[in-house]
Amino acid sequence: MVIMASASGNTIAAIAQLVQGDEDAIRQVIHRFNQIGLDCLDPRWAGGRPRRISDHDEAFIVATARTRPQALDQPFTRWSLRKLVDYLAFNHGPHRVTVGRERLRQFLHHHKISLQRTKTWKESNDPGLEAKLARIEEVTNAFPDRVFAFDEFGPLTIRPHLGATWKDQRHPDRLPANYHKLHGVRQFHGCYSVGDDTLFGVVRHRKSAGNSLAALKSIRKARPDGAPIYIILDNLSAHKGIRIRAWAARNRVELCFTPTYSSWANPIEAHFGPLRMFVVAGSNHPNHVVATLALHDYLRWRNANARHPDVLAAQRRERARVRSERQHRWGQTTARTAA
Repeated sequence: MVIMASASGNTIAAIAQLVQGDEDAIRQVIHRFNQIGLDCLDPRWAGGRPRRISDHDEAFIVATARTRPQALDQPFTRWSLRKLVDYLAFNHGPHRVTVGRERLRQFLHHHKISLQRTKTWKESNDPGLEAKLARIEEVTNAFPDRVFAFDEFGPLTIRPHLGATWKDQRHPDRLPANYHKLHGVRQFHGCYSVGDDTLFGVVRHRKSAGNSLAALKSIRKARPDGAPIYIILDNLSAHKGIRIRAWAARNRVELCFTPTYSSWANPIEAHFGPLRMFVVAGSNHPNHVVATLALHDYLRWRNANARHPDVLAAQRRERARVRSERQHRWGQTTARTAA
């Protein structure tokens, strides 16, 4: 409109009134047209200062952040933002990038890279790994009302245990320090009934073949009809002695052992999480008798409220923790068959 109005012989004041603009801006448009012609209609305004870090630089930053410092001949085990900024700017390689700490933090956040605790895990070296896992999954799916999971939970000690409780802000609940441990330790021999979704057990002085056999006998009594039952348990030596195997063969009990370094395959593990959270954490019992009574009180409440949201949430957290240690999800492919 400015150019056409100027070509028609209108004055600068008239054009400014026509387009509701400033007279100096009108003059700049006309002078620009006189210099470069119609190209003035596309001023090609820039979007600010040119980008100093290219996509290639950004990829180098992300790759470096994901690499352990020791692999790059640095004398530390993890990056801080300062260390990473210094390395990017002064490394001895052909690629150097100058970036500020805040901009670096934005890059890492954009690529979903965060500072996290490292975790350890064990890969099972059991040659019968696949067959054992497949057998556990088969009996759990086919006969849930006849499957029981057994394991020990402990050691249970008499001392103040850290936990959590609702208190006024900046006034946390205090527990006394513990200087002398005079009560020894105990072991909870627990059993989880998969079909009934119930948890029960007894507290013993120690792990032993005799105590394990007594626990297995009580599990057998849970199904007095004589139908075969399946007990999932780990490879502790106290679980697979000659006496236990002979008793199991006589009483139609199949012992489904988890693979070596794979106690996560035992369904009872997820149910020890709520036990640890709601009974042990935050406790300060005077002796094992009181501690045992509190544990059994919780078991009665838990079995009456097996689907309580707090119980389910604690089970999910424990299951996620156990799964993260082995770095892959539970479950076998349908092509695998039982041994």
